[in-house]
Amino acid sequence: MITLRRAGERGGFDHGWLDTRHTFSFADYHDPRHMGFRHLRVINEDRVQGGQGFPRHGHRDMEIISYVLEGELRHHDSLGNGSVIRSGDVQRMSAGTGVLHSEANASPDTVVHFLQIWLLPGQAGLAPGYEQKTFSDADKRGRLRLVASPDGRDGSVMIHQNVELHAAILDPGRELVHKPAPGRHAWLQVARGAVTLNGARLDQGDGAAVSDEPSLAIVGVEPAEVLLFDLA
Repeated sequence: MITLRRAGERGGFDHGWLDTRHTFSFADYHDPRHMGFRHLRVINEDRVQGGQGFPRHGHRDMEIISYVLEGELRHHDSLGNGSVIRSGDVQRMSAGTGVLHSEANASPDTVVHFLQIWLLPGQAGLAPGYEQKTFSDADKRGRLRLVASPDGRDGSVMIHQNVELHAAILDPGRELVHKPAPGRHAWLQVARGAVTLNGARLDQGDGAAVSDEPSLAIVGVEPAEVLLFDLA
């Protein structure tokens, strides 16, 4: 079964400095039909204007992944980490017992466009942690590149949950096939461009929840970048 979540149906707000779109309920957007999928709790598509950002704030017991599509995102946290996240970078912050952080556009005059993803951790009260790695376009082109996993294999960032996150860049006509193991589920998020998923078209910002499908065929319609979550 494939259930589509269209970009235009998402919640969200344009605050001027921030244009944000919520695949699942978040902050002032609440829809009991869309509270997450399996361990996937948040997919926010954010565009932050130059010189603007999120002031210092706290999180607990959440695995937070930032995936930058355009621009640069500056990060500081109470663990002492400071970095700039660029296109191709994947940042994982485990909030665990508690962490404070701030995020801001590192440029004064260009927009930073990124996805913020939250996953429920496998257990509460973990020690906070941070990791950041870069995956080139060449590494993701025409293949499902593992970028986050429970064991950090193949150079992926390590998350504290039974979820594998793959990223792929597809040219038009290129097909990728993913076969979830029995009992596994999937979520496909189109970060840019357009694809078909088992024949159904998904455009930028669209998502799809997948259960009880033995095989997923993802085909590029326009030049596209997608994220595929393989979930318990």
